[in-house]
Amino acid sequence: MPVDPTAPDARDWLIDELSKPEYAAAQPSLFDRLSQAFFDWLGRLFQPGESVPTDWVPIAIVLAIVLALVVALVVWGVPRLNRRSRAATGLFGETDTRTADELRRASERFAANGDWTNATLDRFRAIARTLTERTIVFVSPGTTAHDFAGRAADAFPEFRDRLSAAARTFDELRYLGADGTAADYEALRAVDADLSGRTPAQFEPVETEPVS
Repeated sequence: MPVDPTAPDARDWLIDELSKPEYAAAQPSLFDRLSQAFFDWLGRLFQPGESVPTDWVPIAIVLAIVLALVVALVVWGVPRLNRRSRAATGLFGETDTRTADELRRASERFAANGDWTNATLDRFRAIARTLTERTIVFVSPGTTAHDFAGRAADAFPEFRDRLSAAARTFDELRYLGADGTAADYEALRAVDADLSGRTPAQFEPVETEPVS
């Protein structure tokens, strides 16, 4: 038979029903309500009418931009440091003054400990420092791996592909968070060994050395 509750009973049943979790989950969040209230207010500003002062329009646009930025930060988070700006630190940064032999020994220590990432990075640096010490290619703190590889390939054209691959490996390990492997290390160690004592096709003029 049909249920005919009293008014207080109906109110209590309605409160109980709406208090269930599925109804609470469907409710808009505080951020949703504030955003909707702002956009409703913004819409009223742009509607024609004598009650809307035109001086509010630029303010409304600025507020809309600010809100969009806030929403972007909430959704996507703080943007990561641009990889190009990180790459500007170059091969050695501002403080790494190790010689080629020191870099090579450090690379070998890392390799002995199975740290293929740092072993590979320091082996590439050893190659760059070696060519600088031989006055073949000059590097500065801001020289990037690909810049060095391109200029080194002008001195050793037959190594162009291997130097380009080595620079790509360096960037992937240092800037993209890749993990080095024994194969990466061995490839750079072989380039280092093969370049040793090889006569370059050309030397960079001293005056073209990049200014740090």
